[in-house]
Amino acid sequence: MRIFSFILAWVLGVGVANGTPITPEAVAVSQTKPAADTQELQNWLAAFRARAAEAGITGEVLDAALTGLEYDADVIRRDRNQAEFTKTIWDYLETATSDLRVKNGRVALEKHRAVLDRIEARYGVEKEVVAAIWGLESAYGTFRGSSPTLQSLATLAYDGRRAAFFEAELLAALIILQAGDTTPAQMQGSWAGAMGHTQFMPSSFLSYAVDFDGDGKRDVWGDDPTDALASAAAYLAGYGWTKGAPWGLEITLPQGFDYDLTSERVKKPVAEWQALGVRHVDGGDLPDHGAGSVLLPGGARGAAFLIFSNFAVIERYNTADAYVIAVGHLADLLKGGARIKADWPQDLRALTLDERLSLQRRLTQAGFDTFGVDGKMGPNTIAAVKAFQKSKGIVPDGYPSLDILQKLP
Repeated sequence: MRIFSFILAWVLGVGVANGTPITPEAVAVSQTKPAADTQELQNWLAAFRARAAEAGITGEVLDAALTGLEYDADVIRRDRNQAEFTKTIWDYLETATSDLRVKNGRVALEKHRAVLDRIEARYGVEKEVVAAIWGLESAYGTFRGSSPTLQSLATLAYDGRRAAFFEAELLAALIILQAGDTTPAQMQGSWAGAMGHTQFMPSSFLSYAVDFDGDGKRDVWGDDPTDALASAAAYLAGYGWTKGAPWGLEITLPQGFDYDLTSERVKKPVAEWQALGVRHVDGGDLPDHGAGSVLLPGGARGAAFLIFSNFAVIERYNTADAYVIAVGHLADLLKGGARIKADWPQDLRALTLDERLSLQRRLTQAGFDTFGVDGKMGPNTIAAVKAFQKSKGIVPDGYPSLDILQKLP
């Protein structure tokens, strides 16, 4: 328990839910420094080992876990090119919610229906939502990742872009090993340290993983997905999932709609959106699922959504809007729902990391503060883009396009 409390304090203390801010200087150093060799990583691990031992990790676990780790340059390359942030939402959704993924999801639902029904009954999270996360995270268990989790986390912690976050995750991985849930060799997953069928980070595993099959271990890595699926449901339930409520729904906006209202920060009762002329994409009235926000992930020329509290719950799994919409939309499709009806601005391309950083710097320098330069187009950056658009008489939809970047001084 002392170790568990330590890790939670460490993680929460550095505010890692959304990552630590990245300065332009830190990004530049991280991108230009020479590839570290294994000896430099070993020097870092020696210092980390002392900190982990102080936190209560035994020498036996440290020897088994840390011996032979090597610096993985490919992990760093992939850290700079995450699909949710480097693709347009329409390109991302084309893959994430493809016909094949829907077809495979329905097969997986049928195969595991009994256990998914029990999980839904226990945690109050619809089986299609759990299946959608499973589908996006590991293609329904067919690709759980083969990167050694300990090596990936050590590389990322040493690299320094989000050192505190990944060092805390590495310590959490050691706690999992010390608890006996798995072994270093079996602890594999994605390049970023996410593990198993539903790609849990180690700290999330400590907080939410469950032994649903009752075999004495919380196994998210093995061929049987039971514990992993239950753990994903427990995670969503822990963050306040509301059964029977949608993540969001596609809507249409009236002519002359005030685009200042398109933000996760603006929440209104459904009746107020209705009075403003917002309608379901099919033309009918909006169902009342509590206060919601209007989101335009592809700008004024793309689909519009009214999102509810369950959107924010999925966001705790992955903060990218593209990911949240993909999970929600895939779950809807698995239930037999319709595809997104609106067109997307296919002529636009996603900004590169350098362009996103430049956009944030130039907006701030022009008096439209993004409150940090991290390359991620979050609410502060979207608000700054809107303010700049209004100053130029452009529809203020907040979409960070190349055209906006080129208009900035």
